Amino acid sequence: MNRKVSFFNFSLNNILSKDQSLLDQARIRLLYYGFWIVGVAVFGLFISVYFQRQALLTITAGILLVSLLVLFKYLTYRANWKQISHAVLIIATIINLNNVFIAMQKVDIITVQVILLVILFSYYMIGQRWGLLYSLLNLVPVMVFLLISYNGNYSIALRPESVDQSTIIISIFANFILIIYIHSHFYGAFLNNIRELKENGEKQVELNAELELAIKKAEKSSMIKSEFLATMSHEIRTPLNAIIGMSNVMLMAKPRPDQVENLDVLKFSANNLMAIVNDVLDFNKIEAGKVIFEKTRFNLVEVVENICGSEKIKADQKGLEFMIKIDPLLSEKTLMGDPTRLGQILFNLVSNAIKFTKAGNIWIKASFHESQGNNITVNFVVKDTGIGIDQRNLESIFEPFTQESITTTRQYGGTGMGLAIVKRLLELQGLQMYVTSKVGRGSEFSFSMDFPVATAIDDTDDKNTLLNYAESFENLRMLIAEDNPVNVLLMKKLLSKWRIKPVIANNGQHVIEIAKESDFDIILMDLQMPVMNGFDAAMEIRKLPDPRKALTPIIALTAAALYDIKAQVLKAGMNDYVSKPFKPEELLEKIQNLVAAVH
Repeated sequence: MNRKVSFFNFSLNNILSKDQSLLDQARIRLLYYGFWIVGVAVFGLFISVYFQRQALLTITAGILLVSLLVLFKYLTYRANWKQISHAVLIIATIINLNNVFIAMQKVDIITVQVILLVILFSYYMIGQRWGLLYSLLNLVPVMVFLLISYNGNYSIALRPESVDQSTIIISIFANFILIIYIHSHFYGAFLNNIRELKENGEKQVELNAELELAIKKAEKSSMIKSEFLATMSHEIRTPLNAIIGMSNVMLMAKPRPDQVENLDVLKFSANNLMAIVNDVLDFNKIEAGKVIFEKTRFNLVEVVENICGSEKIKADQKGLEFMIKIDPLLSEKTLMGDPTRLGQILFNLVSNAIKFTKAGNIWIKASFHESQGNNITVNFVVKDTGIGIDQRNLESIFEPFTQESITTTRQYGGTGMGLAIVKRLLELQGLQMYVTSKVGRGSEFSFSMDFPVATAIDDTDDKNTLLNYAESFENLRMLIAEDNPVNVLLMKKLLSKWRIKPVIANNGQHVIEIAKESDFDIILMDLQMPVMNGFDAAMEIRKLPDPRKALTPIIALTAAALYDIKAQVLKAGMNDYVSKPFKPEELLEKIQNLVAAVH
C-alpha cells in the first residue's frame, strides 16, 4: 500500500491499489466479504448457544466474534492480508481442536467442514507450504482423536456440550456458504489472472515487434548517420585536401619569404578547419565505441615536442611564454602505446590553454612518476594563466558541444568538442582527468598514464632507406585512380617532386582495364569514384589471372571517415590506407614499405 488509509476507514476501495496483483486483490476481497459472512454466522451462533445456556460454546463464539471484528478493522486499516490470513487460520485451528477435544468431544460434519475450509483457505491465501502445515495441524489431531475414541479410551473431566438442531443447521449452512464462496471467488480471480496474462502476452508480442522495428530503425538511422558523415567528410576533405596539398607543394618549391607567409596563413586556416571536422568525426567514433588503441613503439619526448612545436608558434604570436619541461629519464626510454591518441589528448589541452590565455604563460610538463616492473607511469600537466573556469562549470566543460558560457564561445570560438574528446579517450583507457582552476588566474589539467617500456631500436637505417627510395622513385611505375581533377593535379605536382610520372584512371573500371594491360609497382586507389568504386575495383584486381598483377600493392586514398574504413579496405584486398588530406612523408613511407616488401 503506497497511500495512507485512515484508521476509521471501512471501505474496500481504499485498501485496494493498482500496485497489487489481481490475485492479491482477490485475497483482500475474500477477507473483506468473508469477514462479513462469518461475522453474521458467528453472531447467530452466539445468540443461539447463549439462550441454550451453553457456557463454553458461548465464550468460544464471543471470543471468535471479537477476533473477527479486530481482524476486520486491521484489514481496512493496513490490508496486510498475509498476517491476517495466518491469524484467521490459527484461530480456526484452535476453535476446531477445542470443539473436538473439549467442547463437543466428537467429530461431526461441522468438524469436517471446518477442516475443508482451513485447507481451502490456507492453500489459496498463503500458498502450498503454509497450506500443508495448517492442513496437517487440523487433520492429524482429529485423526488421532478418532483412533482414541474408536476404542472408547477418550475421556476428560468436562462434560461435552450439546446444541439444538437450529445451531447445527446454522453452522452447516454457514460453512457451505463459505466453501462455495471461497471456490467461486478464486475461480473468478484465476480466470481474470489468466485473461490478464494472455492480454499481457499479446501486448508483449506487440511490444517486441515494436522494439524490433525500433531497433531496425535505429540501426538504419545509425547506418544513414555513418554514411552521411562519410559523405560530408569526403565533401569537406576533398577541397581541403587540395588546399593543404597545394600549400605543401608550393612550400616545397622554395617560394619567396612574402609568399611563405601567405602560404602559412592559408595552410594554417585549412588545418584549423580540418581540426574542427576531425573533432566531430572523432567524437562520433569515440561515442560509438569504435576506437582501437594501438600498441606501437614511440619516443615520448618526440611526441610531446612535435605537438608543442606547432602550438608554440600560436603562443609566440599571442606573446605567451611557452615552456616545455620533460623529465630527462623519459628521453632514454622507448615506450609502447598509442602516440596518435596521446598526441590528440595533449594537442586539445595545449590548444585550449593557448586559446583561453591572453597573457602570461603556458606550461607543459611530462614527469616520470613511478616504475613497476616493465611499466612506468608518466604524469602529464598542462597549465595556463588564462581566464580560468568557475567551479560550478568544471563538470559541464567536458560535455560535448559545450563551453563555459555563450560569451566564451563567441569570444574565443571553437566547437566545444576538445575536452569532451579528451575525457572520453581517457575514460576508454580507464583513466581520469583532474582539473584545478580559478577564475582570472588560470587552469591546470593533469592525468597519469602507464606505458610498457620497449627496447630501443635505432631507426637511422630506416630513415636512410626512405630517403634513398625517394631519390630513386623516378623509375617507379604508379597507377592512380582518382576522379577529381583538382586532386589529380595535386597528386601530379606532389609526385613530380619525387620524379614519379603516374598513370591516371578516372574510375574503378578504368583502373582494371589499365591494370590488365600494364604492370605497376603500386596503385593509389580513391574509394569513391563513378562507374565502379575503389573497393570493387580492388577486389577485381585481386582476381586477375596474372599473379604479378593480382598482387600489386594497393593503397587506399580517401576523404571518407567511416568508422571501420580500415577494416573495409583490408577486406577488399588493399594493403594500406591513407586519409586525405595526407602528409607527403606519410604517403612516401607507406609507398616505400610496400614496394620494398614486394621487391
